[in-house]
Amino acid sequence: MKVQYSLQHPNGQLIDVDEYSPYLARNNHLMNQTKILINNNGSIKIEGDFQIVDGQGKAYGLQGRTIVSLCRCGQSANKPFCDGSHKANFEHTATAFDLPPRKV
Repeated sequence: MKVQYSLQHPNGQLIDVDEYSPYLARNNHLMNQTKILINNNGSIKIEGDFQIVDGQGKAYGLQGRTIVSLCRCGQSANKPFCDGSHKANFEHTATAFDLPPRKV
């Protein structure tokens, strides 16, 4: 990943933003308006003001949605979005933890 910018989150943390995130780089307030929830035994739920892009930087058409769930189990027929295929086939208890210090 080629890093072009570093943004400072209101909590003081520096966030690296890559070349495929121009919207995020121009709108660093976005971090205050987006919530990402790691569901136990399920998807990653994104809620708020966000954009999802593919590896070439092309945006997925979210049709005005402000909440989507991304697949974490790899079984969805609608990747990267969750279709519920994980039910009874995926186990992970989401417990928050601190990452080690960022390597410079």
